[in-house]
Amino acid sequence: MAFSGTSNYIATKDLQLAVNAAITLERPLLIKGEPGTGKTMLAEELAASLGTDLIQWHIKSTTKAQQGLYEYDAVSRLRDSQLGDDRVHDIGNYIVKGKLWQAFEAGNRPILLIDEIDKADIEFPNDLLLELDKMEFFVYETQERVVAKVRPIVIITSNNEKDLPDAFLRRCFFHYIQFPTPEEMQQIVDVHFPDLKKKLLDEALKAFFQIRDVPGLKKKPSTSELIDWLKLLVAEDIPPEALQTKDGKAAIPPLYGALLKNEQDIHLFEKLVFMARR
Repeated sequence: MAFSGTSNYIATKDLQLAVNAAITLERPLLIKGEPGTGKTMLAEELAASLGTDLIQWHIKSTTKAQQGLYEYDAVSRLRDSQLGDDRVHDIGNYIVKGKLWQAFEAGNRPILLIDEIDKADIEFPNDLLLELDKMEFFVYETQERVVAKVRPIVIITSNNEKDLPDAFLRRCFFHYIQFPTPEEMQQIVDVHFPDLKKKLLDEALKAFFQIRDVPGLKKKPSTSELIDWLKLLVAEDIPPEALQTKDGKAAIPPLYGALLKNEQDIHLFEKLVFMARR
């Protein structure tokens, strides 16, 4: 079950080693990195490469660990009892299976993606320790024990917005996705734009990394934003010359709204360009 990337996803050697180590150890793989560096896409492409199901659990600030196991729909049961529905006699009709339960029931070893775990409450990861460790849980309403048929491959992503508990970290295999080098970024772009003219790509990558190097940016443009920007450059038929400056100094690139996502960063970049031209 070795993973080596796919035709749609360029995985570095370190990332390949991390994925395969987590699978071998049967530990959750905790992936951190800047937003837009392909953490979620890793789970999608891993599922595609292994030919298995992907079960995605996207975490919000209001998400509780219990929702990943199951929820008891007491409101529907009360309504049905008032209507005289025979379903009320079986409480199992009102148990809504969560993403972990779905993963535990899967016959073919699935990929379970717990996406952006750092968005939830600080206690959320600890509340899942036992279930992710033992791969089982108890349904109190039906007195049923749910045990995983096969241990799913668990991918957990984090944008590093808050620290995760030590007890949770001990149970994971950790990997931080470093931002791609210009050479690695060129390989990634080639996957999405195999016919892109080399001169346009060279100038676009030069401008992109110049923006990322600007000190003080609140949000540096990511890989996904570069892909969006290139898509616009191709759609608008922007020539490579439009990304160049004769004096070699910094310039505001066309369609920069695909790269810079808040007014503070735009004003900062405009100010630095103005100062460089004086």
